[in-house]
Amino acid sequence: MISRASCKQDALNTQNETLPSGVLNAYLFAMFNALSFQIVLGSPMVLYAKHLGASATILGVVVGMMPLLVIFQIPAAQYVARVGFKRFVYAGWGLRVSFIFVMAIVPLTAPFFNEANRLGLMLIVLFAFNLSRGISSAGWLPWISSIVPGSIRGKYLVREQAAINLASFASFVLAGVCLGRSPAAWQFAILFLYSAIMGVISLYFLKRIPETEITEEVRTSQMAVPWLELIQYPPFKRLARTVIAWSLAYGGMTAFSVTFLKTSVQMPEGEILLVNSISFLGGLSSFWIIGERLDALGSKPVLTFAFAVWILICLGWASIAAHLLAPGFSLIVMLQLLMGLFAALVTMSNTRLAMATVPVMGRNHFFAIFSVFGNLSLGLAPILWGLLIDAIGHREVRWLGADWNRYTIFFGASAAMMVITLALARRLVEPQAASMDALLREILLHSPQRILVRIWPKQ
Repeated sequence: MISRASCKQDALNTQNETLPSGVLNAYLFAMFNALSFQIVLGSPMVLYAKHLGASATILGVVVGMMPLLVIFQIPAAQYVARVGFKRFVYAGWGLRVSFIFVMAIVPLTAPFFNEANRLGLMLIVLFAFNLSRGISSAGWLPWISSIVPGSIRGKYLVREQAAINLASFASFVLAGVCLGRSPAAWQFAILFLYSAIMGVISLYFLKRIPETEITEEVRTSQMAVPWLELIQYPPFKRLARTVIAWSLAYGGMTAFSVTFLKTSVQMPEGEILLVNSISFLGGLSSFWIIGERLDALGSKPVLTFAFAVWILICLGWASIAAHLLAPGFSLIVMLQLLMGLFAALVTMSNTRLAMATVPVMGRNHFFAIFSVFGNLSLGLAPILWGLLIDAIGHREVRWLGADWNRYTIFFGASAAMMVITLALARRLVEPQAASMDALLREILLHSPQRILVRIWPKQ
């Protein structure tokens, strides 16, 4: 464990160390990419599928398709070095943007196809979109890891998350205004067209990110990849277990909290998207709460704290579903805010720890395994949760003063899975991590939000 004084000195050193030139383009790419993908991979697409009569299982497929197809990173990893980071990622991202233009046409086929046909057509285009993304994403983390020095990767990731969450917030507000209370097909078409245009703009900044030289030895290497040995590398193995558990616990939260608000709370589409946008303000607030201190604090204490709070978040949703708490607007907004904040903290901390854990030799393949393990479980989770929700159906039992229905059981099971994730996070290997006391001190005493704590009215 590191001391408080050491933590503060490391934070100061991190703040003084500058990011490489050209990284601004990575932030701008992340921002416009978020303006694009949040429409076709987020709640707007879930609402469109629900608009077409999709069941919970189909919604699970819609949400889970993107992470499931990341499995193609495994065969793609061997080609990244040969093609080059920039060329590999740019080609895949360009192809996926072209599929978004096709998505924009699907809602306009209403005069020719019924709802089932349009849903099937959208699933086919989503598959093609996510397949191209799954392959090309094999080059992203190795590329960024080779550009950003290890000592300030947390600093980079915090700023990247801030850019993504700010853009995602704007995208969801726009989507909420566009769809309104009872959206027609042409409104979804406009939204998907907007996503495609933002994707085209993101490609401009992607092309301006500096390329990294790859040695000829690495580029032409034909050595067989010892996949099993990579997986068994002890620090990486523990991280992979934690990421899998987190993905299973979190995998259905976004999609099924949306369907819960739509079907049980009877909230209109536009209002759901506006409420969902609050989660991105929560993610954006991670910039001020952790800021550039993530490198000094380490990932392990942040993950431990985040998973503990996630247990409370899941129990909060379960209490609403069980009719123990009223679905008041302020409570739902608070839960969305916390979901965004602590999902961002988990994402940043996991990625940073992966960058710190994997050795330079075999980096492409380590990152491919890391992405595939996390994303496979993240993709399977909503499908499995969807099957569970559909199997329970409209059954409801009153027991122990609570209503036990499909959503009570879903949110409660997610909370139980978060408990397992917390236990695994406590076993992570990170020698330079700060203590939990140091983390709480940074959050409660030394972060900008301490002003809010001091001016909050005393009861």
